[in-house]
Amino acid sequence: MKDRFGREIDYLRISVTRRCNFRCAYCGAGEAGGEELSPAQFAAAAAAFRRAGIRKIRLTGGEPLIRGDIDEIAARVNAAAAPDYLAITTNGVLLKEKAAALKAAGVRGVNLSLDTLDGDCFRQLTGADALPAVLAGLETALSLGFDKVKINAVLLRGVNDDGAEKLVELAREYPLDVRFIELMPAEGGEQRNLMIPADELLRRFPFLKPVPGGDGTAAHYSAPGFRGRIGMISPVTKKFCNGCNRVRLLSDGRVKPCLGQAETYDLRPYLEDAEQLYRAVAAAIEQKPAGHHFERGARLAPMNTIGG
Repeated sequence: MKDRFGREIDYLRISVTRRCNFRCAYCGAGEAGGEELSPAQFAAAAAAFRRAGIRKIRLTGGEPLIRGDIDEIAARVNAAAAPDYLAITTNGVLLKEKAAALKAAGVRGVNLSLDTLDGDCFRQLTGADALPAVLAGLETALSLGFDKVKINAVLLRGVNDDGAEKLVELAREYPLDVRFIELMPAEGGEQRNLMIPADELLRRFPFLKPVPGGDGTAAHYSAPGFRGRIGMISPVTKKFCNGCNRVRLLSDGRVKPCLGQAETYDLRPYLEDAEQLYRAVAAAIEQKPAGHHFERGARLAPMNTIGG
């Protein structure tokens, strides 16, 4: 369905938990816990969103693989909503042991958050000595033949930006996308002056040339000999709100139509009534705001509280 600005909203991100086993520098403090819907409740909500026109669904966190029932959530959402594409975003620590069950549950794509390939820097950024486990998860995802495997990297000036070359090399060696995402200003997170604009990265890698196949947020690049692609996602310097097609369902049952705005709409009173639930979903989509205002100094709530 369309929102009040005429945008076709067909992409739902479902945050299944606020909990995370990392404490990343840019994520902010946030809350570690909070209410979490059951697999059946997530499925009911997903079905209502599908009726409202959602075709693509992504499971996120926090860290979604922390939930012991994540494969059940994926399977129930897949069965209830029958999305054209079901994916998951994870930090990868538990991916090696859970990837096969996720694929069997209907997950077709994996996005792995990985900001550096240097072990010391990884510990500094995440607070966890877990880089080998993350890389093992990546290897498993590639070996299982998911439709898409993507790496999401946020570079912080003077912290991990000197490792960008090694991340780019992953797209040369493997059939995956490495996507550099501009740091968004979050409460409790790192300061905006650490953000590295996408155009600055492109100047560092002049051999990268534009290629077709954008997905609405990422501009894609590649080079001769590359098996994969490089993506640039620029929510700060190249605001793409006019074409935004997504909304978020938070782990406690609230809809957040825009990541950069405070408004939420509670679905919990309607989860037992499919018709009322659909109407609540449609109303939340229709009220999606025009966009964020990072350019005016606005800041996000802590990332792990909003299913970022």
